[in-house]
Amino acid sequence: MQNIHRAIESLDWITFILVGCVILVTVLRVVYPKRFDDFIKLPISNNYFLTKGKFEELKHPFSVLFFLIQVLTLSLFIFLFFLEKGELSATIFIKITLASFTFILIKTCIEKLIGSIFDIETIINKYIFTKLSYRNFISLFLIVLNFIFYFSVEPTMLLLFIFSGLIVVLNLFILFINYKNYRSLIFSNFFYFLLYICALEISPYLILYKVIV
Repeated sequence: MQNIHRAIESLDWITFILVGCVILVTVLRVVYPKRFDDFIKLPISNNYFLTKGKFEELKHPFSVLFFLIQVLTLSLFIFLFFLEKGELSATIFIKITLASFTFILIKTCIEKLIGSIFDIETIINKYIFTKLSYRNFISLFLIVLNFIFYFSVEPTMLLLFIFSGLIVVLNLFILFINYKNYRSLIFSNFFYFLLYICALEISPYLILYKVIV
């Protein structure tokens, strides 16, 4: 019988990333207690936006570090699909992380460019900040979900698709909240709103889906 060498790559780096995300959340809780308390109440209160809803807040360390957590936890969740197929390389995770970061960054820059062209920068900045904040909040659940799937429950493709669907639904809910806040502006510029939806909220994700598939 011929021996077959099987290389098994350690996934300890995933543990370090998840623990690092938890440490970052803890640090933000300690350093910015009032901001964190308002942030954690996002599903039931708008206080976070009433006191923090300015463009400058996008550059605040709290927002920047939570955005980093968002990208890392989302990338780890996407990596589960590759892990299910036996792809254990950290290189794949790095590629996923870079792709996620680049995708979000380019999309945000285009949105800001549109705001500048149509002279609605204030509205666009508030829109981006609101959307980013809710997605940062979702990243807290992704931390827990990743811990469960990597260290407790072995995920199946069915489970991954179910939770992917939940994440999509949550993102649609975020968009609905944003559009509800600007409904008067949307109705008065409905044609441009439809162009925006098709160009920046549907097409990029269809393209991303095609690339992944």
